Amino acid sequence: MDILMPQLGETVTEGTVSLWVKAVGDSVQPGDPLFEIETDKSSMEIPATCAGVLSEIRVAKGAVVAVGTVVAVITEAGTNAQAAPAAGASAAPAAAPATAVSASAAAPLVTVVARAIDPQQAVVTPARNFGPARRADGVVITPLARRLASQNGVDVTQLTGSGPHGRIMARDVTAERSTSPARPMPASATAADILALYADVPHDVLPVDGMRRAIARRLLESKQTIPHFYLTVPVLLDALNTLRSDANVALAARSAGQKLSVTDLIIKALAVALQQVPEANVIWAEDRILQLRRADIGIAVAIQGGLVTPVIRDAGGKSVTAISTELKSLSTRARDRKLQPAEYQGGSIAISNLGMYGVQEFSAIINPPQSAILAVGAAQRVAVETADGGVRFASQLTVTLSCDHRAIDGAVGARLLGAFKAAIEQPLALLL
Repeated sequence: MDILMPQLGETVTEGTVSLWVKAVGDSVQPGDPLFEIETDKSSMEIPATCAGVLSEIRVAKGAVVAVGTVVAVITEAGTNAQAAPAAGASAAPAAAPATAVSASAAAPLVTVVARAIDPQQAVVTPARNFGPARRADGVVITPLARRLASQNGVDVTQLTGSGPHGRIMARDVTAERSTSPARPMPASATAADILALYADVPHDVLPVDGMRRAIARRLLESKQTIPHFYLTVPVLLDALNTLRSDANVALAARSAGQKLSVTDLIIKALAVALQQVPEANVIWAEDRILQLRRADIGIAVAIQGGLVTPVIRDAGGKSVTAISTELKSLSTRARDRKLQPAEYQGGSIAISNLGMYGVQEFSAIINPPQSAILAVGAAQRVAVETADGGVRFASQLTVTLSCDHRAIDGAVGARLLGAFKAAIEQPLALLL
């Protein structure tokens, strides 16, 4: 039985084999861990789905492998197990007996395995990334063909498919590209140009892992394709800080060992604001807008080598203490890269809080397919005017809402910020 690189989420197209738990010749039972993989979002142990003997390991530890690639083979017990050379590893002399692939015999840490994806076994590719899977005339386009067409500027509506029932295959896109006039190269510097520029400057070369590549790709796509606009308001924190202090005293009295953070209350306040302004709780879906019925709020969590945005589902329907407990659990597993795809995909809106680093104000980039993100700065003491014309000092932070103008208009974004500001400055309702 062929063991394939699984797809851990609809947008995941590749993963890194970080560890082989079993060696060639080992017996396996259904559920036994075979290997571990690491994607741009998480790491996961992959179990065997059948009983037998691990007869081949085709991918070395550290290799970057496309979804759908055969990484190992399990045969029935009693069949002679022979190890195939792992991708990128040196072939053994013909006279040498076949042995298991070990970490020491593996290829360099980063090895890119050929994308051996069978176009008939389609890997799910979101339409928002590379276009629809079916043309208006009903002709099917394979995922690989859609990706190649999108990356090379080929119009699939003008292609004649060579696959079954006229299906457009990768070879059709490649053939069209080879007969089309070459597109001019962008004027931006190449990697070689940049390396040459800094050749005389002492430096270290840091590899770009899957997470960093995914962040670069998605945020570049966001800035290039989403029309951002930004709304900024100051928010007074004195009432929220008092409420939080009183709540933590009460929690301590219950010996719960739990404390509420400002971020916990900000999540709840944003959820309340989305309930009051449902027009802002939307997702742009190309030919339609999805207005969501609950507030699923993502929280940007910094981890080693990048960031991930786990989602608090239905934050409006949860208490602040429940939000606090869930956020701590998600943040811990995010830093350990143990999140499941369902825990970081989707979401209505996201929050990015850099206040703990002393950043007073910033604008965040929208995380597609979401339509907005709230950037939260650091609190500071400022002089404010009182109702009677006097002056007092208050704790104040600045928040900036980045909006996708395709789905959220300026007035709607302003109303959402107004509702959020009111929830923070009059926070008693957040605990009710």
